[in-house]
Amino acid sequence: MTQLLLGIVPEWVPTLDNFVAGRNVELLSALRHALKEEHSGQAFCLWGASGSGKSHLLQAVAGQARAGGRSAHYAVNAVPPPAQVVAVDTVETLDEAAQIELFALYNQMRDSGGLLLVAGTQAPAQMALRDDLRTRLGWGLVYQVHALDDIEKAQALRQHAQARGFVLSPEVVTYLLRHGRRDLPSLLAVVNALDEHCLRLQRPASVPLLKEVMAGVGAVRGSAISPVE
Repeated sequence: MTQLLLGIVPEWVPTLDNFVAGRNVELLSALRHALKEEHSGQAFCLWGASGSGKSHLLQAVAGQARAGGRSAHYAVNAVPPPAQVVAVDTVETLDEAAQIELFALYNQMRDSGGLLLVAGTQAPAQMALRDDLRTRLGWGLVYQVHALDDIEKAQALRQHAQARGFVLSPEVVTYLLRHGRRDLPSLLAVVNALDEHCLRLQRPASVPLLKEVMAGVGAVRGSAISPVE
């Protein structure tokens, strides 16, 4: 007998507190400090491989700024209007018009004392952007976001499950890391699906249930299913 899900699973929201830092301790500290300075005029450029945590950090900073009563925007593949905090994700995908908008926004945010964050897969010098914009992004604080190793991923998975109100046994974590896709967003998506599957069946998380979920969502390595960013 299955149980209907009635929205009792707590919503998971990216924050700086639930970001597993790994080798990104200095970056996490710099972002916390920047949030305390309301008129810093700072700009951050975060770069790293897909799934390394860039989107998590940008959403977390924007969310924490809003929670503190400041205006903040987060956008993917687009340039949002000015605010006290603005985060622009996947900046290298911006078209020519959007790059001009971001150049103007950079100057406006610097003059107004706002906090601007951008993220991409390459360091500013290697980004396929307008020369003037690439130069501006390199003026700010540039950090590579390092992906987690398996021990750090295991910590992140257990922490994510705990936030949703259930426990992942060492056996379940080990199986997921051994047979699941390598990037953290895909692994977290499997944990979410496992939680919902367990709630429907009213059974605790186990390796057999994990296998069912992974087969159902195409989360095994080599699958053509795209990871959740």
